[in-house]
Amino acid sequence: MIRFENVSVTYDGATEPTVQGVDFEVPEGELVLLVGPSGVGKSTVLGAVSGLVPHFTGGTLRGRVTVAGRDTRTHKPRELADVVGTVGQDPLSHFVTDTVEDELAYGMESLGLAPDVMRRRVEETLDLLGLADLRARPIATLSGGQQQRVAIGSVLTPHPRVLVLDEPTSALDPAAAEEVLAVLQRLVHDLGTTVLMAEHRLERVIQYADQVALLPSPGEPPLLGTPADIMAVSPVYPPVVALGRLAGWSPLPLTVRDARRRAVALRQQLEERDALPPQGRGELRDQPQQSRTRHTTAPPTLLGAPTPRRWFRRTPQPAPTTTSPHAAETQALSLTRAHTHALRHIDLTITPGETIALMGRNGAGKSTLLSTLVGLLEPTTGSVTTGGTTPHRTPPRDLVRKVGLVPQEPRDLLYADTVAGECAAADRDASAAPGTCRALVTELLPGVTDDTHPRDLSEGQRLALALAVVLTARPPLLLLDEPTRGLDYAAKARLVTVLRGLAAEGHAIVLATHDVELAAELAHRVVLLAEGEIIADGPTADVVVSSPSFAPQVTKILAPQKWLTVTQVREALS
Repeated sequence: MIRFENVSVTYDGATEPTVQGVDFEVPEGELVLLVGPSGVGKSTVLGAVSGLVPHFTGGTLRGRVTVAGRDTRTHKPRELADVVGTVGQDPLSHFVTDTVEDELAYGMESLGLAPDVMRRRVEETLDLLGLADLRARPIATLSGGQQQRVAIGSVLTPHPRVLVLDEPTSALDPAAAEEVLAVLQRLVHDLGTTVLMAEHRLERVIQYADQVALLPSPGEPPLLGTPADIMAVSPVYPPVVALGRLAGWSPLPLTVRDARRRAVALRQQLEERDALPPQGRGELRDQPQQSRTRHTTAPPTLLGAPTPRRWFRRTPQPAPTTTSPHAAETQALSLTRAHTHALRHIDLTITPGETIALMGRNGAGKSTLLSTLVGLLEPTTGSVTTGGTTPHRTPPRDLVRKVGLVPQEPRDLLYADTVAGECAAADRDASAAPGTCRALVTELLPGVTDDTHPRDLSEGQRLALALAVVLTARPPLLLLDEPTRGLDYAAKARLVTVLRGLAAEGHAIVLATHDVELAAELAHRVVLLAEGEIIADGPTADVVVSSPSFAPQVTKILAPQKWLTVTQVREALS
């Protein structure tokens, strides 16, 4: 169905091809997963299938890409629209209409389908993706995850023979991601749809793939094989594979079920060593509940790892100070938007040096709570205090030194034409020494030059640049909304190191995230939201271990023992 014949792509101004030697076939009715570190050209390979590369992006494509017998060099994207459906990393760039139902129908209208066919397919897709309750909602009022489901639905309604998906579950909560992947599996198995998908969260998708195409590094040809064979050599792999490598299992397990069957001896070994998995950093499993207190000082790093270096300064700096003992506090906070109760009676205290993972299904109110803490939204009732001030009544110039937000769409913070321009503006806005922001960018984005345009960066790279811009002011409270979208495992590890260093310096950090592995690795506390209400708030292990949806892979494999990460298991065995 999809055929790459010795394909290489070189963008205008580049001295080396972004991808080269791409030569493999995706048979009809198979799901092929494209994996590899950030920046190896996965999005370029996907774009070559839909015709966006080179017709939209520019550059030179050598070799041949055919889809259902059509050469993408001679067929523009609109001439492939009846065969190929594409969802990119940014769902907002797909939308043409204003409401959910209209968006699902638009692609079929463009193809001239009969109204009765359109109506039936819209209803089917609303049910498949759990969007029925949102059918009349304006797309602009949806959460990021809800928008992503709408974008996926808009390409499903025309019933394309080929689906090209770039990070389709990156903004979805675990339950919604499972629903979307189940739909894709049904399309592949029952309807013979061909799916080519790139995804960094391999723990979600690896078990659904028929084949895996690994792009090991920029410019290197891909390696094609079964998921088990590729995971044995891949530089990127999910926690279940990491645990299998640690335990020496062969063949490597790809699912929690397979790993549990093999983990009997490992669980016994951990139990015999009398190793106690931590409930939260610095807490023991048998510690009395009433004696547990939230951290008010800089916590130790997880599992006794070396203290993070002060990556953001070449000389030691004092911890940030506030006029309040709390970095932020809300009392009976409620907020109504467009006749919807987005937040209901939120009581939350955030202390310096604490890292909190804010979790819950799409639309639960996570982004709304972050926006309230940073002053973008005014509470309907109740109060919110950030750094001793009321954020929605504090001038931005003063608020930037108390709280910083990295939103789901990092481009909302980026407006200059170059990385150097962004850094210079950040230094001025924060009254920081010249070069402060650039030093952060160098640490987070090694190899990115000053003259690079922010729009030429990948999603993960834009996130890192936005994080550097926000951190230039060294706010005592740092808020991040879905910070691992577009990040591979190596980039996520760098982010974890950065955030641990900030927490050790006394910064309070709140992450709104669907990434259960990130929460397990980093958070002291997990706060679960549902329908705008807090339904759980406690040490990470206490909350996620008891939740089938939000438990990390290692927890599921080694239950009833309360291990969270492969790092914890490795430390215990050593």
